[in-house]
Amino acid sequence: MDLSKYTLYSSGLKGAEATFGDEAEKAGIKEVVYSFDGHKLARDKNVQILGKDQLERGDISMELASRMLNRTYYETEKIRKVLQTIFHMVNSGHQVFVIGSIQEDGSVKGGTGWAVELAKMFNRPLHVFDQPSKQWFTWKNSWQEDSPKIEYDTFVGSGTRYLSDAGREAIEQLFKNSFGL
Repeated sequence: MDLSKYTLYSSGLKGAEATFGDEAEKAGIKEVVYSFDGHKLARDKNVQILGKDQLERGDISMELASRMLNRTYYETEKIRKVLQTIFHMVNSGHQVFVIGSIQEDGSVKGGTGWAVELAKMFNRPLHVFDQPSKQWFTWKNSWQEDSPKIEYDTFVGSGTRYLSDAGREAIEQLFKNSFGL
């Protein structure tokens, strides 16, 4: 298996995304970190800064995002740019892996939830490691327990900044199970 043909897309934030990047680097997998001017990154390798026009391609209604995620996002420039960046990640990667918390309504907590909702809208294979239950789930019109593997050459690694030991181990195990590392 030629791992150099694989590409991880993330936004390089501390926690889950930095850990996905670390594991990809160890495996020899290409990484693209999408960001924007002024965005503080924990992982700053292979950064692609999105300009105004690129960011606008991922523009969404803050009202729509708030409604889909069952929370309120106020019209702030930084939150908008973060959501636009997440659009580029999910649009670039075919399979989506997220570390976070699945809530009772089926959404995923925090800004990470936007990656989940976009993956559903784009009909991407979607997997969430729920840190509270320490279990992977795959979206198949509802959350189903699973043990996913990276099966496509482009994939997204996203998730919480507050990565637990179980979340870190889940990412490491995902790479081991997928590539025999």
